[in-house]
Amino acid sequence: MTIVIMTLFFLYGIVFGSFFNVVGLRLPKKESIISPPSRCTTCDRRLGVFDLVPVFSYLFLKGKCRGCGSKISAVYPFMEYVTGVLFALSFYILGFSAELVVALLFMSLLVIITVSDIVYMLIPDKVLFPFAVALFGLRLLIPLAPWWDSLLGAVVGFGVLFIIMAVSKGGVGGGDVKLFFVLGLVLGTVKVLLTLFLASVIGSVVGVVFLKSSGQGRKTPIPFGPSIALATIISYFWGANFVAWYGNLFF
Repeated sequence: MTIVIMTLFFLYGIVFGSFFNVVGLRLPKKESIISPPSRCTTCDRRLGVFDLVPVFSYLFLKGKCRGCGSKISAVYPFMEYVTGVLFALSFYILGFSAELVVALLFMSLLVIITVSDIVYMLIPDKVLFPFAVALFGLRLLIPLAPWWDSLLGAVVGFGVLFIIMAVSKGGVGGGDVKLFFVLGLVLGTVKVLLTLFLASVIGSVVGVVFLKSSGQGRKTPIPFGPSIALATIISYFWGANFVAWYGNLFF
């Protein structure tokens, strides 16, 4: 039965993931997420129903537009698939609990900011603000222990990133700083600091691999949002185990 429910969550996830692609691509350009309907960016052909089936349309069409044959970015199906996996994983770990509502909303935020940061290297306030309000409200209803850890986590997450941004003089963007405020609301103090540590490690590895494979210079800007998102997922689901392991290792 668990596998059946996880499959349903996965299917719901890829459908929502398709919508999250639209949000992540349009909001940074201040475009409506409702209209106009989706079109091919090359030939401007309006996409039909069979072009918009999450993940599967990309596979059936072999990654090409049905009209002009131009290549479709793999970011679309990849983020749809990732959303499906995250929704299914959330249910698998949390079950039908109140925290599952927080997890699904939280995963949705991470997917949207990943899309926008990959494409535009921007994490829009229009995404962060409504999610911050919604997640703050949920944390009042479904608090951490102790209850004030959400508020402290938000202040610590924002404060540490703000200091890093000021010291690095642009090494960290303002969107990342505000994002960590939202992350702190959900994760609490210890996990938001763990997220920062993991994001730094992941971001460094990704940066080195990207620069070596592309042959570009060290000053080439690389989106930090995807590294933050991955680190956040690890901290949210397994952070307590990581902290316990670390404590047993050294104390």
